Amino acid sequence: QLQLVQSGGGLVQAGGSLRLSCAASGRTFSSYIMGWFRQAPGKERDFVAAVSWTERTYYADSVKGRFTISRDNAKNTVSLQMNMLTADDTAVYYCAAPPQSTVRVTTTPGGYEYWGQGTQVTVSS
Repeated sequence: QLQLVQSGGGLVQAGGSLRLSCAASGRTFSSYIMGWFRQAPGKERDFVAAVSWTERTYYADSVKGRFTISRDNAKNTVSLQMNMLTADDTAVYYCAAPPQSTVRVTTTPGGYEYWGQGTQVTVSS
């Protein structure tokens, strides 16, 4: 099992940058796919990015070229560097992991079993 604890986030002006981090418990972190999702008020939870255990990365079209997901297996952390932020990026951001047996990255929240507590990101225009 994993426990995920998020840090980072906050308020930033449009065009600015923020970095989110997610620390995971467990000695098998390196074998998990890790993902980030976000949920804006009144909207569904949407896929943002994911990284496989081979460090292959996947991004939603809306964040490609602006966001970068990375993992540090030695520190059991996954990060999301967010650049060129816009008001549309305002949401609560969640890190997540699917069951350890998952071999393919999925972009649907239902495929993820473990969730962080959520972090508010607010971009002012």
